[in-house]
Amino acid sequence: MIDRITIAAARRGLAPIASDVLAHVFTVAMVLLWWGYSHVVPSYQLPGPWPVARRIGRFLTDGDDVAQLGLSLAHVCLSIAIAFVLGCALAALAHYVKPLRLLIDGRLTPFLNAFSGIGWLFIAMIWFGLNSVTVVFAVTLILVPFTIINVRTGLQELDGDLVELGRSLSRSTWRRTVKIVAPLLMPYLFAALRTSFGVSWKVVLTSELFGGSGGVGYMLNVARQEFDTQTIFAIIIFILLFVVAAEVVLFRPVQRRLDRRYARA
Repeated sequence: MIDRITIAAARRGLAPIASDVLAHVFTVAMVLLWWGYSHVVPSYQLPGPWPVARRIGRFLTDGDDVAQLGLSLAHVCLSIAIAFVLGCALAALAHYVKPLRLLIDGRLTPFLNAFSGIGWLFIAMIWFGLNSVTVVFAVTLILVPFTIINVRTGLQELDGDLVELGRSLSRSTWRRTVKIVAPLLMPYLFAALRTSFGVSWKVVLTSELFGGSGGVGYMLNVARQEFDTQTIFAIIIFILLFVVAAEVVLFRPVQRRLDRRYARA
């Protein structure tokens, strides 16, 4: 019996290691395949891994490139902030003001969720021209439904007993919101921010590509016109690594803490 338990435990311990090894082998194989195929086709179609890596290095050291990256990051942060505030306000109105519930939940949210992102971008280009306002406007309207849906779900799942206890302990709506409602909504607020961060980079690049006068998406547009494939691959891989790093370093640890804090028995 002891031997069987030991063998089973050893197999469970080896399973994550085997999974990691398989993932790393697959990554190395893809890089080798990329390197091999880059020697078959012209460099303007597919540059090799090393030229792309050098371009990423220049992307992080060149002042103009860093400025464009900073502009895209500003677009992302500003869009997330505006969408978060608007989404929370609309979700709260739908929850606490019953006459507005059908309007927000049944009309506005489905409309925003179904409306094409390219449509918002083209409308913004007509209204505001090719500038940062166009980018922020388009990205914000695409992100708002994510916040509304997450926060609205959190409000619907509030612990009624705790909310009623708060009413009996304090008549201050602001105090009850800060001490009870906001902590209970924390997992849903974080989920809205986490989703918005991942989506925003995809939308920002597209918005800057068509309607921006600066940013990483604008750099992609210039590189496309000049057949600068190294820059295109470097930007794509850099954004991919940046988003993955933010997920691993920031979002996952916070998510684990929230899971432990708000775990239900």
